[in-house]
Amino acid sequence: MSASTSASKVVRARPDEVYEAFLNPAILVEWLPPGEMTGRIHQFDAHAGGGYRISLFYPSTESAHRGKTAEREDMVSVRFVELVPARRIVQAVTFHTTDPSLMGAMTLVATFEEVPDGTEVTIACTDLPPGLRPEDNEAGSRESLEKLAKRFG
Repeated sequence: MSASTSASKVVRARPDEVYEAFLNPAILVEWLPPGEMTGRIHQFDAHAGGGYRISLFYPSTESAHRGKTAEREDMVSVRFVELVPARRIVQAVTFHTTDPSLMGAMTLVATFEEVPDGTEVTIACTDLPPGLRPEDNEAGSRESLEKLAKRFG
C-alpha cells in the first residue's frame, strides 16, 4: 500500500479567494514553496488537463542538501485532473528526477470548506513515491499552508 499524508489549516479568506491562490501563478509561487524555500514557475495553464511546472529551491543556508532534480532544486510537473471552483482541485504531481524511488505520479487533492473564520484548506496526498518520506511531505504541506494563511492575514 502506498503512503499518504494530509494537512489542514483555516485561512481567513473566502473559498473562491483561496481557490484563486492555487490557480494564479504569481500568488502560488509566493506560498507554495515550504519553509524558507523559494520557487520559480516555468509554465502555467490553469484548466482541467492543463497544469504547471515549478522549481522549488532549498535555501543556500542549508548544508549541501541534494534536491530531487538538481543540487538544492526540486522540479515538479503538475497536471490538473479536476477543477471544481471554490471547492476542490485534484492534481497529479510528478518529480523531475533520475531517482527511481521518486518516480511516478502522486495525487494531491486540495479541498476548500467554508467555516466561520474563513476557509478550511486541506491538502491530501496519496500514492507518494517510495523515496518520498511521508513525514517530510506532510511537514512541507503544513509549511505551505502556513504561508498561505499568512498571505491572507
